[in-house]
Amino acid sequence: MKNILKLFCLVIVPLFLFAVCPAFAYIEKETAVIRVMDKPAGKTQVVSVQVGEVVHYNGLNIAVRNCKESDPFEAENFFVFLEIYTKTDKRIFSGWMNRNEPGQNPLQDDTYDVWIEKCE
Repeated sequence: MKNILKLFCLVIVPLFLFAVCPAFAYIEKETAVIRVMDKPAGKTQVVSVQVGEVVHYNGLNIAVRNCKESDPFEAENFFVFLEIYTKTDKRIFSGWMNRNEPGQNPLQDDTYDVWIEKCE
């Protein structure tokens, strides 16, 4: 009985957990490529930002804290953790953005839209 319990705990349970909860691997990247739209001007611009750096774009300060690419065996996707401030240091966004789901966690601002292009 002890051997069956040991077999169950050491072999069966880990196999079940692996099948039910697959591991998600991400590839850390150094640069986030984001697109910023200035709504009043009607212009968009692509901006590259190194992880850990802050870029100043018109009335925004955009800080990239992390940039990840999905597992190469999954559908291509990119995830970026951004902090976005106005020039007066008012935070208007802090969180993860997902390229394949731009409406899931968008920047909601009257003047600007920001979304992810990719990580490099």
